[in-house]
Amino acid sequence: MGDTPLVSAAMNGHEAVVELLLSRADIDPNRPGEDGQTPLMLAARYGHEGVVKMLLAQDDIDSDVPGEGGLTPLMLAACNGHAEVVKVLLGRDDINLNKPDVAGETPLGWAAWSGREGVVQVLLDQGDIEPDKPGEDGLTPLMLAASQGHEKVVKMLLERDDVNPDKPDKRGETALSYAVSNDHARVIHLLDGRNPIS
Repeated sequence: MGDTPLVSAAMNGHEAVVELLLSRADIDPNRPGEDGQTPLMLAARYGHEGVVKMLLAQDDIDSDVPGEGGLTPLMLAACNGHAEVVKVLLGRDDINLNKPDVAGETPLGWAAWSGREGVVQVLLDQGDIEPDKPGEDGLTPLMLAASQGHEKVVKMLLERDDVNPDKPDKRGETALSYAVSNDHARVIHLLDGRNPIS
């Protein structure tokens, strides 16, 4: 059993084929492929904005239903740095931008961990964002960014009044602890309250 034609077309960004398939009454836009990801998840994951818009235009589309691991189309777009797709998804009323996956990570957490500055900014611009929301292990987006050495993302989060840089995770570690243990000097200077290294 292979992927459906719609799954393959969505994954590869073939807009004309997607449009043709969606015009058929016997096509289910939510039917997942072999790996359990729906056409919308795959289009979002690979940044195919046009395909995402076509799929979202379907009346019966499941736009925020999680797949394997609890990953939603928004998380997949955020993690892979597709800011324009993130904007399109956030334009819908049925998308929860703070919805966690099975490990408790949010789209912002995924974007912060991956160093996706453009996506982080788009998410932080949303009025109902929870920028300090921890995952199951207590790691916040700031801790995730600090652990990976993403200096610009750390800066963006530190500029927020609703982000606590001293908040501990479940083991008592802070964003600074993670920066130190991973030897990210520039991030250490930011979190330590000093000017960043020039």
